[in-house]
Amino acid sequence: MRSVLDDLAELTGRLVAIESTNPDLVVDGVGEAKIAAFVASWLEAAGLEVELYEAAPGRPNVVGVARGRGGGRSLLLNAHMDTVGVAGVANPFTPVVRGGRLHGRGAGDMKGSLAASMLVGAAVVSEGLRGDVIVAAVADEEVGSLGTEALVRQTSADAAIVTEPTDEVVAIAHKGFVAFEVETVGRAAHGSRPDLGVDAIAAMGPVLTGIAALDARLRGAGGHRLLGTGSVHASVIEGGQEYSSYPAGCLLKGERRTVPGETRADVLADLEELAAGTGAIVRVPFHRGPFETAVDSPVVAALHRHLGHEAVGGVAFWADSALLADAGIPTLLFGPIVGDIHGVDEWVDLASLERCHDAYLAVARELCA
Repeated sequence: MRSVLDDLAELTGRLVAIESTNPDLVVDGVGEAKIAAFVASWLEAAGLEVELYEAAPGRPNVVGVARGRGGGRSLLLNAHMDTVGVAGVANPFTPVVRGGRLHGRGAGDMKGSLAASMLVGAAVVSEGLRGDVIVAAVADEEVGSLGTEALVRQTSADAAIVTEPTDEVVAIAHKGFVAFEVETVGRAAHGSRPDLGVDAIAAMGPVLTGIAALDARLRGAGGHRLLGTGSVHASVIEGGQEYSSYPAGCLLKGERRTVPGETRADVLADLEELAAGTGAIVRVPFHRGPFETAVDSPVVAALHRHLGHEAVGGVAFWADSALLADAGIPTLLFGPIVGDIHGVDEWVDLASLERCHDAYLAVARELCA
């Protein structure tokens, strides 16, 4: 007789075997179309009502609904289908089970969790719950979260679990980030003509030292109880053309990680202050807010009842949970023990994945009953 663990290993392996590299990360990435077709077909065969639609051209989402009888609360299980690239990975799409772990690209981040969510959706189809259980397999989490942005425009729920790997921590908070650019402008000239040239790279010096000072100040302050402090770092710097010329421009790209209570406006004000007097231009091309949910939220309480404890934590990485929470859906993160995600030997612990599956199912049965 097959066990849940057998089903999880088989389905996770089938998902890992389907390449779904994010094309915005890797030039020849194939995207989510093939895996989305598989997920949609599997959920439909399991009895869910399935919708497949494009979050962006060629980048589909799949939403499967185990429809309830009516009058109950709904639970959304969110997992992404895309993965990072496979450079340096031997046989990335050949799943291997070894020592209780399933290895392969995306096994941990997060096809194991997607498999668990799909099996939960299938399990509740015939249980006669009052509320809906919604399984959302989304595109593009690894870059722009276009999938969950599209999801919240047309799908809502009374509660959500983002099934990202958290090592079985009930995560109710995570950091946000602000991607920033600082540009200094000089004047190109031959290196022998200091009377004509203005060095844009040297003009960036005070900005770099200011970033180091800001980071020290942030990390020395009192932080968030679950996440610690914000931080800032310089990521990429570009400028100049050869030894014998004054550089006409210098561009610095960096990132500021934020905790709840810190906003884009706060970050921009800090950056503009440290760039004052340099003539630098500061831009914020992209940002995502931090996330925090109430510890007494019904979805948190239901998960705690199943687990038999009331411990909570936070995760340092950003996740789609922030978008769900911003859309008014009480949300938490909870997922399995994994290793070497984005690395050359990614894996998910199958026993941990089974415990997560059982937790998702228990929360669905309680909230949607």
